[in-house]
Amino acid sequence: MLQLTLSELPIQFGATHWSSRLLATALAGEGTPISHTTVGRIWHRFGVQPWRVGTFTFSTDPELEAKVRDVVGLYLHPPEKAVVLCVDEKPHLQALERTAPPLPVHPGHPEAASFDYVRHGTTTLFAALEVATGKVTGTCTERHRHQEFLAFLHQVAAAYPRRQLHVVVDNLSTHKHPAVRAWLQRHPRVRLHFTLTSGSWLNLVEAFFSIITRQALRRGNFPTIADLIAAIERFITA
Repeated sequence: MLQLTLSELPIQFGATHWSSRLLATALAGEGTPISHTTVGRIWHRFGVQPWRVGTFTFSTDPELEAKVRDVVGLYLHPPEKAVVLCVDEKPHLQALERTAPPLPVHPGHPEAASFDYVRHGTTTLFAALEVATGKVTGTCTERHRHQEFLAFLHQVAAAYPRRQLHVVVDNLSTHKHPAVRAWLQRHPRVRLHFTLTSGSWLNLVEAFFSIITRQALRRGNFPTIADLIAAIERFITA
């Protein structure tokens, strides 16, 4: 039963994956009658979950090893008296206003939000996570072009005067714009370190984006963009 689950797909049933009933039917057709509840129990015992699916990506970056060593080296052995920052932007954060107040949590039932909502526009959050302390510097902008990224770099540099800054970023084209490169040449104390392609997991600020989404944004009610930005700022400064 487990061998069939792990080695074949239920193509003959027009399905993409096994259910307990499909597998029981297939086994019965091969002369091995078994109930779907028994199939479910065996799957549970061995941790087999054919109804679930995950995702993955392969990086084809020719400089993969060098970039991983560079960024991980910054995390583990930062240069003396320098600050290591992870920077990225989270675009398209929506100001969603629910059409009815939420139903509060009570025993046996989670909080419930109305399915309907009104969109009031979007904002982009730029954030810089200081690796050593977890401190976050952030700002919200209407757009996420190289101009906004450059303005945020200037803000971050001003927040750490007279310090060498090593900034981890991804390979977005705005991070490599000629205007950004020119600014970096004029400000040699700021150096960018690029993650590998398809390697956002290497940028620690992504963990902050996940946290603020779960704890402050996903269940929020924002009648205006200003309300959304205020909630973001409260979370960052709390």
